[in-house]
Order: sequence, then C-alpha cells, then structure tokens
Amino acid sequence: MAHGLNYINNLIIIDMNENFKTQSNKSVGKNIRAVRHQLGWSQEDAANKLGISIPAFSKIETGITDINLSRLQQIADIFEMNLVQLLTFEDAQDEYQSSHLQDAKKKLEECEDEIVELQRKVIGLYEELRYRTQIAV
Repeated sequence: MAHGLNYINNLIIIDMNENFKTQSNKSVGKNIRAVRHQLGWSQEDAANKLGISIPAFSKIETGITDINLSRLQQIADIFEMNLVQLLTFEDAQDEYQSSHLQDAKKKLEECEDEIVELQRKVIGLYEELRYRTQIAV
C-alpha cells in the first residue's frame, strides 16, 4: 500500500513539475516574442542571429521547446539585455500596456462626451430648422 501511495505522489510531483516547466517556457517565450517585436525583428532575423532554424526559434517563442540557460543567455545577448531583463520583460510590458490602456480609456470617454454634445447640437439645429420651416409655411 505504501509503495502505491509513493508511486502516486511521485506521479503528481512529476506532473506538477511538467506543468511548471510548460508555464515557464511559455512565459519566457512570450517575453522573447515581446522583445523581438519591440526591436522590429522577424523570427527569421532572430533565428539567423542565433544560428538556428526559424521553426526552432518559433518553438522557443511558443514554449514548445525546453530552453536551457545557455540558449537564454544567447537570446539575451542578441537583444542586448541581461537575463534578468529578459525574464522580467513581460512585467514591464504589462505596466506599459496598462498605462496606455488607461490613457486610451480616458480619451474614449472624452470622445463619447463630445459625441453626446454634438448629438445634442444636431437635435437643437434640427428643431430650430423645423420651427423656422413651420413659421415660413
């Protein structure tokens, strides 16, 4: 019985480690893609600089490939940043995007207010025109 429980516990631990590794690969890949986009590079550009195929680089970005520390360092080097910057890039991007989303939301609300005001003016002009037309008749 104890062996069965140990076996199940080991399977759970292995599964948790695989899930963590998959999430880590996807998170790092997302950061790599974000930096590449910010630099205006294609996957081909980055792959050529690393000396790997485009599909291999694509698998790194999508988190399909397990990425080792050596490869991460190579990627950080071609992006001219250190590993910490590469690994934490997503957080900075989220703050940046959040700030821009707030700005866009504020501008949208201002535009909506302006549209309501313009609609009010159009209705007023229509009523004035209708009134003048009735007087003329």
